[in-house]
Amino acid sequence: MLKEIIVSSAGNRMRVAVLEDHVPVEVYFEPPGAELVGSIYKGRVENVLPGIEAAFVDIGLERNAFLYVKDARVLAGKRSGRLQIQQILKPGQEIIVQVVKSHFGAKGARVTAHVTLPGRYLVLATSVQHIGVSRRIGSPAERERLRQIATALRPTGMGLIVRTAAEGVGEEELRHDLEMLVKRWEDICVKAREPAPRLLYRDIDLLPRILRDFFTGDVNRLVVDSEALRQEVLSIIADLGPELKDRVFLETGPDLMAAYGVEQEVERALKRRVWLKSGGYLVFDRTEAFTVIDVNTGKYVGSASLEETVVKTNLEAAREIARQLRLRNIGGIVIIDFIDMVEERHRQQVLSVLEEALRRDRVRSHLLGITKLGLVELTRKKSRPSLAEMLLQPCPHCGGTGYVRREVGGELSEETGEDLPEDANNSLQRQTGEL
Repeated sequence: MLKEIIVSSAGNRMRVAVLEDHVPVEVYFEPPGAELVGSIYKGRVENVLPGIEAAFVDIGLERNAFLYVKDARVLAGKRSGRLQIQQILKPGQEIIVQVVKSHFGAKGARVTAHVTLPGRYLVLATSVQHIGVSRRIGSPAERERLRQIATALRPTGMGLIVRTAAEGVGEEELRHDLEMLVKRWEDICVKAREPAPRLLYRDIDLLPRILRDFFTGDVNRLVVDSEALRQEVLSIIADLGPELKDRVFLETGPDLMAAYGVEQEVERALKRRVWLKSGGYLVFDRTEAFTVIDVNTGKYVGSASLEETVVKTNLEAAREIARQLRLRNIGGIVIIDFIDMVEERHRQQVLSVLEEALRRDRVRSHLLGITKLGLVELTRKKSRPSLAEMLLQPCPHCGGTGYVRREVGGELSEETGEDLPEDANNSLQRQTGEL
């Protein structure tokens, strides 16, 4: 599979796209404000609410952050157990927390006391003594080698997670990465001596973060649209991965994103309906609780039988749905209404294709299977706003419902909600003395 990263700084705003076989699958925009996810704060507990097993923490932002009990138990020296939130936290208590989910709308950011610091090859877990290896590293021998190195390097009282980029990397490079993370945590602890609320650490900007997390050995090309940006990329990867410098390319032109089809795909991803190449289509509907995706044959009529037409449409839809989830950055619960199939083997085939397509996604998802109503359920982790939440705003006329009041020529009765005929309306006005 050909994998490319496109980076543009046109318009004084950083934009990044990830392409697989020339097709955009993920897009990232530099936020207008500071990035919150990954930032570490010293906060002050404002309210402890046993009724919802959570606490609100003042971290210095406009809205207090939300800390759930399972994310707070580490503060009591326990990773699990039945401790209640009021047994762990008290109002006025000062604690170190990390943002795991950005604020949105009226909701504040969600935070955790499980603080982690990501590096190029390792993630330092400051509150758990655990060794983990990325599931994307498939070789059992390589996984065991990395696990042994991580066990030997693990700082006392902390844990390590070995990232996918560490595959094939030697112990000395892993040690150097860990030393930087430990030094970063020590600096954070020094800052934490000051009173709350206080920002202790902010995750790096979009470009360095993309290069750290995405620009690995499986990426064939990284394309930028200016010489200044190319020099910035080369400067960053001089420490992260100097062997990748020959994969950085400069392409000048009026619009790099449009040239690679990114702008067009973003516009498609902002629409409710997405057409499939066969002539079928998908419909995306977002509710407060979950996202619903409906699959339709549309213009596709097939050639052999109805079952064959349905199966081909569903298979194409499964691959496109996995891509759209990444492109739109849809998180939370997702319900998919595939077209009904008669044979069980066809249903399992569609599930297998969907599961395989989801494996390409860096964001963790969980495919739960088919319900008794024939609906496919899955969940996808959400930490940052979706594409629609970043680029769109609710319609001021319909309030985001997609509907406005129909003009019917009469008025609605307040009691029945039915249209009143014109003569009844005039009669009502005479009875009330209105002209």
